[in-house]
Amino acid sequence: MPDYIGWLRQQVGQTPIFLNFAGACVLHEGQVLLQRRSDDGGWGLPGGAMELGESAEEAAVREVAEETGLQVQIDGLLGVYTKYRHVYPNGDVTQPITVFFRCSVTGGRLTEGDSETQELRFFALSALPPLSHQQHTDALEDLRAGRAGVYR
Repeated sequence: MPDYIGWLRQQVGQTPIFLNFAGACVLHEGQVLLQRRSDDGGWGLPGGAMELGESAEEAAVREVAEETGLQVQIDGLLGVYTKYRHVYPNGDVTQPITVFFRCSVTGGRLTEGDSETQELRFFALSALPPLSHQQHTDALEDLRAGRAGVYR
């Protein structure tokens, strides 16, 4: 099903739903890659919704390539983040379940690859901008603290 979320929203409207996401903490030369999103203008980690039949690892690698132009490898699981609420600009409500991975760059060229991306930039972990989603803030806090296998 090419647009599972669109189909699901046709069934339930703006009723709160669970959505599964994969996100990437892309580390390069001691810095982490952040994406300024086009929909809300906020900073966050690259990633996106998993497609039916896709693993979280496959989704993270695909989303990074689509959104940033970079090829990455998964270096390890950062954590699974589940107890959050997100309201999209159009009013859709979700409880996002996000699997975040630590990743390293293996190729490609940094470029705003899709319409979801307003800006891409690497930041030092000690000098991050405010993030638009608590999940991303928590994931980066865990990354800075050297945690792995986190579940929240």
